[in-house]
Amino acid sequence: MGGTGPAADARDGEWARHWQYPAVPGLDLLRARYVRHSFVRHTHEGFVLGAVRRGVEDVVMPHGTLHAHPGTVVMVNPEVPHSAHAGDPEGWSYATLYPSSALVTAIAAEETTLRGTPGFAETMVLDEDTALLIRAVHRAAEEGNALAADSLLRVVLARLLRRHGRSLPARTPKAAGAGTAARARELLLRRMAEPPSLEELARELGTGTFALLRAFKAAYGMPPHTWLTDARIRAARRLLEAGTPPAAAAAEVGFTDQPHLNRHFTRIVGVPPGAYQRERAISYKTAVTRPA
Repeated sequence: MGGTGPAADARDGEWARHWQYPAVPGLDLLRARYVRHSFVRHTHEGFVLGAVRRGVEDVVMPHGTLHAHPGTVVMVNPEVPHSAHAGDPEGWSYATLYPSSALVTAIAAEETTLRGTPGFAETMVLDEDTALLIRAVHRAAEEGNALAADSLLRVVLARLLRRHGRSLPARTPKAAGAGTAARARELLLRRMAEPPSLEELARELGTGTFALLRAFKAAYGMPPHTWLTDARIRAARRLLEAGTPPAAAAAEVGFTDQPHLNRHFTRIVGVPPGAYQRERAISYKTAVTRPA
């Protein structure tokens, strides 16, 4: 393989690789070992399917904390707020797949009887065979075996959808203040680089600050400032994928400088923006040395 391997931290053995395999579109991959690193509360536009190989990952979901051990598969639906950190002093190593919603929907339509928007009814299951298959998808992609990577990915998704899939409820906010929260979200998106204060935002929407905080958290699972950081990182990822230098991406989405972007990007994506961008610029043709 040309380019670089996983980014490593020699101080505690942490390393991570977040990348795409062009032969299998609609999929991001993360393979890593984390000890001190923690993921702050964030969401994904697509799905998360993680398989711990060693150690314990604590995944904090809206309904509580899950302890992911080897042999378990963690499944997070799109736009569900979550965070994660080590559940063991030795940290955890794992392989994660991030399939797009379009890819999951297509496979659900072909291989299941699910109707509407497909998703998963459970967040964590003990499924050692599927956990091994998730790691096998990574191995095939890293070896440049497109046929195996694509085939194994589809087996993983079809199996999990058949065993644990459900039709997700339509997104029709019913809570009081849902309309105000939606308007606040759109305003923050439009003014991402120079957002208003909470008081200014509430004034523009004709509500109180605490009423806005309650409505926004009820609608999106996090307060406006946390949601805005998450949205900025999503926008920065798109800019980095298009070749924008990290410093320019930081300024465009509203971070004060590149170190500010680096800190938040790493705590949400799992790797620094420079490493993220480099992985998308290299050609995956030969195998990469994979840490144990």
